[in-house]
Amino acid sequence: MRTLLATISFALMTGTVLAAPVNVVASFSILGDMVQRVGGERVAVTTIVGPNADTHVYEPRPQDAAVLSGAQLFVVNGLGFEGWLERLVEATGFTGTVVVASDGVHAHEMEEDGHEHDEEEHHHEGGDPHAWQDLGNALIYVANIRDGLCGIDAEGCASYTANAEAYLAEISALDAEVKARMAAIPAEARKVITTHDAFGYFARAYGVTFMAPEGVSTESEASATDVARLIDQIKEAGVKALFIENMSDPRLVQQIAAETGATLGGALYADALSAPEEGAATYLDMFRHNVALLVSALEGR
Repeated sequence: MRTLLATISFALMTGTVLAAPVNVVASFSILGDMVQRVGGERVAVTTIVGPNADTHVYEPRPQDAAVLSGAQLFVVNGLGFEGWLERLVEATGFTGTVVVASDGVHAHEMEEDGHEHDEEEHHHEGGDPHAWQDLGNALIYVANIRDGLCGIDAEGCASYTANAEAYLAEISALDAEVKARMAAIPAEARKVITTHDAFGYFARAYGVTFMAPEGVSTESEASATDVARLIDQIKEAGVKALFIENMSDPRLVQQIAAETGATLGGALYADALSAPEEGAATYLDMFRHNVALLVSALEGR
């Protein structure tokens, strides 16, 4: 209370205007962290789908509508990732600004079998939505968030720009590091099994082959034929690295590991950040965590 009173007194004496924070809602945890990094102290960020939660199958709650109705900016991924998005916006009558963080990303399309392709049918409207799995795309996300914040808070634009520049430099440095670490592993050894197809962008950016028994969405289920075919592929290719994902059912990958003799390498974070104590609570920490597990498994450590 004393601190608050002193701040108010200082503001009255100096004529300083105490600006209320910009009220921003992010659709899921990864975007929430990005918005906080760019917005800094000038923003108050609320995330709809939190850590270790699955945006694919999320069902909005009444409190989500209440939060969004009072927001000035709504930051979403787009590319069909948030299947519930239009229903929520319509239900709230949201009149603020919507920033689609993936605007400008070259989206990867998905074939009907769930594998990446450039032109065929795909499971998500607009293509594979997991574009943040390439750090190069994160540069686009951050720029879109910066521009969105500047558009509704011109006075804070210099701050948002400075925060974004620092963040972009961190992302670019990590991107170069990941490329170097992956390039040091023989190409034929860079083969991984994950729970579902969330790492297509990572695969293309860093030269890793990912195979998954499920499609691009956690809503899809692998058939017995799909699983049998994948097991044959694993045996033929000599894949040694199998991973679960933090918000997926691990039983299918555990079954595949048991039938192939491959070793489970831990939990990768695909569509959500972790809780603070789990080591992947920010976007960059999530990426570092995933890369450390992948490198260790692919190097046979």
